Amino acid sequence: MREHFKLPDVGEGLTEAEIVTWRVAPGDTVAVNDVIVEIETAKAAVELPSPWAGTVGELLAEPGATVAVGTPIIAIDTGGAAPDAGADTGAKIGEAGRDGRIATLVGYGPRQGSARRRPRREPTASAAPAGSVAAGDPVAGGPDASGPGAAPVPSPQQSLGSPEQAAPGTSTGADPGAGGSDGQTGGSDGRAGGDAVGPRAARVPLAPPPVRLLARELGVDLRAVTGTGRDGRITREDVHAAASGAGLTGAELTGAGLTGAGNGAAADGRGAGAGAAGTSAGSPVAGGLAAGGAAAGGLAGAATSGAAPDGSGPGDPGLAAGPGTAAGPGTAAGPGTTTARPTEDRREPIRGVRKATAAAMVASAFTAPHVTEFLDVDVTEMMALRDRLRASREFAGVKLTPLAFVAKAACLAAARTPAANAGWDERAGEIVYYARVQLGIAAATPRGLVVPKIRDADTLTLRGMADALTTLTDTARAGRTAPADLVGGTFTITNVGVLGVDTGTPIINPGEAAILAVGSIKPAPWVVDGELAVRTVCRLALSFDHRLVDGAEGSRFLADVGALLHDPGVAFTW
Repeated sequence: MREHFKLPDVGEGLTEAEIVTWRVAPGDTVAVNDVIVEIETAKAAVELPSPWAGTVGELLAEPGATVAVGTPIIAIDTGGAAPDAGADTGAKIGEAGRDGRIATLVGYGPRQGSARRRPRREPTASAAPAGSVAAGDPVAGGPDASGPGAAPVPSPQQSLGSPEQAAPGTSTGADPGAGGSDGQTGGSDGRAGGDAVGPRAARVPLAPPPVRLLARELGVDLRAVTGTGRDGRITREDVHAAASGAGLTGAELTGAGLTGAGNGAAADGRGAGAGAAGTSAGSPVAGGLAAGGAAAGGLAGAATSGAAPDGSGPGDPGLAAGPGTAAGPGTAAGPGTTTARPTEDRREPIRGVRKATAAAMVASAFTAPHVTEFLDVDVTEMMALRDRLRASREFAGVKLTPLAFVAKAACLAAARTPAANAGWDERAGEIVYYARVQLGIAAATPRGLVVPKIRDADTLTLRGMADALTTLTDTARAGRTAPADLVGGTFTITNVGVLGVDTGTPIINPGEAAILAVGSIKPAPWVVDGELAVRTVCRLALSFDHRLVDGAEGSRFLADVGALLHDPGVAFTW
């Protein structure tokens, strides 16, 4: 029986998604919950599992195609076995496929046969289709097949035998979607002594979706990259190293189209000697300023593009240029290095996060009447309190950033000005005053600007807020933010100060009443008791929807946030 798998709504109200990579090909056998395709929605990159066991009959959508939710994307024959009718393994796969079990998509459920699935090995630099070369023959990986870049094609015993028998860089074992339910390739015995290498000699590299997306943007062929992560997983650093030419042979560079790329770049993707102050190594801003791609913009407008949820101002120790930062002002280039510049205009399809961000910003800017107010705040006492808390036993090991204080202050101020934590329901003709603060933190990621949420932020202590921000940052940085965590916000903060920006005029996230921009924290002249002094100062900018928030309410909310940051002890009087 042929089943058609329809593109599901993996988020809340998503209408379409882009097919990024197929993990299976026609003729492959799949088990329930084997990953079959990687898609990219307006909110996240998601791997979809198969709800049936059987044989892949047909792929109904090409990679790169944008498909509407509910459209069939793959056909799976649930009653058929593997193509090799003479193999015992194929018969067993056919029996497993006829049970017709369907797994729940959400949560994915337990993976069948995972206990017997062999670990996947890295592919050769230039994988060849099955049957195109004889076992032991070299694979052409560059100008000279006998050169250092050439790799022998493994025999069936090498490809399908034990991991210890396989040579480094050869493909052993089945990847999700490439093998049957027992982890062996369909159409062959799956053990030493089989007649052929598996049905798909070109294996899918072991890399998470964000890394695949980065590789696609940088033009890196993951099949030519050796992973340095756990179990051979390819990391962002591996991709940047490949893009710069580090760690690849001449044949691999030629085969991957990487010759001459990244002249003088270090293995982490930065130019030699890169050390731009004001950005954080590994922070969500890292990668958002990658060469060949503009800094992520959107919710925070032009001034907030690239804002990360770190919370540290310029000069803070946690802020050094991260992988993917393009050479530019403030980035020192090493001797003999040059900054690569494009020679031709480049066009990119408007899709994914960029398409969703553009639609949301246009809808908000031309629907909600924006008002933006500014406030300079002396945060010297707040920074002193931060230093004392960081030295205390209760906050040992906690990453306590200024953003945690701002987030806590915004939640306290929202309790005094409910209109700041409200929503405009046009259809119902109502204003919704939310009981809890679902706090969004604008973050620049390699995929673009995203706004993950801290749920019920107003119920958190200062330490709880700091821990939540750390978790949010790490998750966004790794590209693992779930679609459900990107919706349902009631108030947003964008931290433009991490890039040394003083302020901006942020655009309100659709459906919310206001957004707060936090500028850089730096020494500035300040009048204290009639005398000039040097104080630590921060500028805040609040944009609010004038349909929801009156001028007096917006001003009171911003003043309350400023009062709490100037003197945190004010919270005891509320």
